[in-house]
Parts: sequence; structure tokens; C-alpha cells
Amino acid sequence: MKITFLTTGWTIDKDYAAWSWVYDFEIWEPSIIRILNDINPNFEFEVISILKKDSLDIDEQDRDLIYDVCDDIKNEKIIISHWTDTIIKTAKKLSKITNKTIILVWSSKPEKFKWSDASFNVWCSIWAINCIKNWVYIAMNGRIYNWDNCKKDNITWQFINL
Repeated sequence: MKITFLTTGWTIDKDYAAWSWVYDFEIWEPSIIRILNDINPNFEFEVISILKKDSLDIDEQDRDLIYDVCDDIKNEKIIISHWTDTIIKTAKKLSKITNKTIILVWSSKPEKFKWSDASFNVWCSIWAINCIKNWVYIAMNGRIYNWDNCKKDNITWQFINL
């Protein structure tokens, strides 16, 4: 089995700005590499960093890039780091790819922060990608959802069964 991990920036890769004494963040190198090193995976993987943006800054051109990269990847298992603000828009675009299993995963805190859910959500995605059929999913809080069964309100994620 081979999994391709695409990184787009998001919360998981954020850390305090090294040059700043104020509450400011920068997007660093993909934290997925640290997460994978911690679990010593028994599968083949590759990590491709395609964006270093907060999801509020991801636009249609970026979603086109994410789509094109996913479409061009040869293997069928893809996990994409993404944040919540535009995750459903990206998932909807990717749903046109029907021959692959794609999981968009998020975290509420950067991976470098104590009590971050980043590693847990990535681990859940790795487990799930072995068990689910080709489709686009969103992973969060220990659950895997069909992308089209998620709805975000103004405060929290809410999940609905359509």
C-alpha cells in the first residue's frame, strides 16, 4: 500500500513566527513528516507540499491545483492536510475524482502545540484509508465523514446525514 500525503499549509503546519515577539504564526515545513516518523509506518508513502496557505486564503485557482495534483497521482490513496474554513469547497471539487480514496484532514491546533489533535486526526485517516471505498471524505475528531454529509455553522462543525 502507498499513501500520498498532500500538504496545503493549514493549522497543522503553523508555529509561532521565529522573528516576532507578538502572537503571530507562520506556516512551516509539513508536520506530516514528524507524525509519520513517530509511528514508523509499515507502508510506502510520499509527501508533496503544494501550498503553504491558511484555508481562508485558498481560492478557486488553488483548488484547481489541488484537483490537478490529485488527478495526476498514480496511486489511489491520498490524504490532504486542510483546515475547516473551505474544506467542503475543496472536497466538492475533488468529488469529481471517482477512482481514488481521498481524505481531507484537519486539526484545531498546530501539531507543535501541546494537546493538538493533529496527530490523532492523521492517524485516524491512515487507518480509515485502508477500510473505505473510493470517495472523498473529511476526517476530524476521530470520525470519517462523507464530504457531502458535513455542514459547518458559524461556530462549530455540525454533522448531518443527508
